Amino acid sequence: MPIIRSSIIACTFFTLVTFNTFADDHNDIEAAVNSASRNTDNKARDIYRHPQETLQFFGIKPDMRVLEILPGRGWYTEILAPLLKDKGQLTIAHFGANHPNSHLADLHNNTMLMMAAIPAVYGKVKVVNFKDDGYLEAVADNSQDMVLTFRSSHNWIRYGGIEDIYAAIHRVLKPAGILGVVQHRAAKGSDPEASAEKGYVPESYLIRLIENAGFELVGTSEINANPKDTHDHPEGVWTLPPSYRLQDVDKDKYSAIGESDRMTLRFVKQ
Repeated sequence: MPIIRSSIIACTFFTLVTFNTFADDHNDIEAAVNSASRNTDNKARDIYRHPQETLQFFGIKPDMRVLEILPGRGWYTEILAPLLKDKGQLTIAHFGANHPNSHLADLHNNTMLMMAAIPAVYGKVKVVNFKDDGYLEAVADNSQDMVLTFRSSHNWIRYGGIEDIYAAIHRVLKPAGILGVVQHRAAKGSDPEASAEKGYVPESYLIRLIENAGFELVGTSEINANPKDTHDHPEGVWTLPPSYRLQDVDKDKYSAIGESDRMTLRFVKQ
């Protein structure tokens, strides 16, 4: 009987610890999403991007070492930095100030200015070049608990390198490390190269490609799905908010659709 009682107590304690840890992580993510340091316009897009639910699905924890690939204007960086600043480490892989494409260099420089303005939030964030001779060369092998990429895979198809990029992500992740992917989703049966030109990628294609890079798909979510998106707009995904590439042409129509239909995928490194 003492052994049984001990086992029950141990199981109860484990359950309580697990629940409390989950609750703490949930609260930490919520606090980061609601951080006062976030841009107001960015917060307004939470209704489309569901950052709290997305990060919870990926299983992020405040003590992780996390690599964000190509943060763009820093939409997710604004959330990840306060979440990880005390116990973890955020690294962002950006284009670099000397990128030959001036638009991409400007994205990098604007992100650096954003972070320099609030050192209490961003002071610990590491910045590396996404590509030098190869991809993620400044990031050590097996060093990251999690890698996150948001809406970038279509460009890696358009401009080349997608297999090499996911191979580099596999290299820098620890064994059993987590890869979280959000990507504009093409209609079923779409040709990857043709749909990528419109910003969309077929889900089955991307899953297969990432699995071929040495990952196992362990979860899919419809958190960022949008059934209103017909995937066939004149300027592709950039027809929709926030880009509105057609400007005022049918703007109310595209505003009513909202941001794109997106797949949300969780993989682990094998």
